[in-house]
Amino acid sequence: MSAAIETEGLTKDFSVGFWRPRPYRALDHLTLTVEAGEVFGFLGPNGAGKSTMLKLLMQLLYPTSGEARILGRPAGDAAVRQRLGFLAENPCYYDYLTAEEMLAYFARLFGYRGAEVGTRVARVLDEVGIGKERRLRLRQFSKGMIQRVGMAQALLNDPEVLFLDEPMSGLDPLGRRHVRDVILALRAKGCTVFFSSHILSDAETLCSRVGVLVQGKLVASGPLSEILAFELKGWELVVGCGPQLHAELATLARTVTPLSDGHVLLHLAPDAEPDRVVGELTRRGAHIVSLNPVRETLEDYFVQVVGATADRDASGVGA
Repeated sequence: MSAAIETEGLTKDFSVGFWRPRPYRALDHLTLTVEAGEVFGFLGPNGAGKSTMLKLLMQLLYPTSGEARILGRPAGDAAVRQRLGFLAENPCYYDYLTAEEMLAYFARLFGYRGAEVGTRVARVLDEVGIGKERRLRLRQFSKGMIQRVGMAQALLNDPEVLFLDEPMSGLDPLGRRHVRDVILALRAKGCTVFFSSHILSDAETLCSRVGVLVQGKLVASGPLSEILAFELKGWELVVGCGPQLHAELATLARTVTPLSDGHVLLHLAPDAEPDRVVGELTRRGAHIVSLNPVRETLEDYFVQVVGATADRDASGVGA
């Protein structure tokens, strides 16, 4: 599989301060490869440098050092840009236009003419779930609706690589569902999707690989299956049993929690030998409803990595 996005030592410094400007490193020697056809989640807390990275890839900013290549060509190459889609974190459009008019304007900028303009505009608006509202002026739209219009604009040219900066920002549950469905459909078509987010559940749902950015540094990157395949944290066992067994359950589990349906949830230690516990409960007349391992979530991993990086930096300052 060929690489859709490659960066090597990508670095961006800004000058901050007025009277005594000092350098601020927003992105620090970032090296990354994203394969063609994958959905890659670029995760990090606010201010980590995610938007800076996307702007460098789109050549809205120029790097201090390092390089980026997209579809085998230098980022910013005119032949490549027409094959890309981009949604900024806070898209800003001509609010006196309707959604249809604004998208038709962008379609013509891409070089589409005649009936194809209307066909493409209608298709992308349908894809992001904008119905009769498409004939309203954008100044009447909520932030979530503007976000959907931005997503539609990013899809107008059937991009081979799609860059999305916080695509779920401001969306209600229905809007989030539409965007997720669009991204999954794009993945099925072989489109490469690179999106930044601090909403970890989106990454767990959509991504095959993720990278974690903290203070401008890529501190972790890899397949989601590997990142989440860390140590077993325990077991959750749901059983149905009579009240005479309730007192005995505490001897077999870390915690015992009654559920509203009359069942009981047992939290077992990682080394609790669940087969033995299940056998013991069955012999005592309990009905086994479910048994599931509890593993580290992406949120657990994210908090762990961010916290460890902050601790290292604090130690370095103290030293």
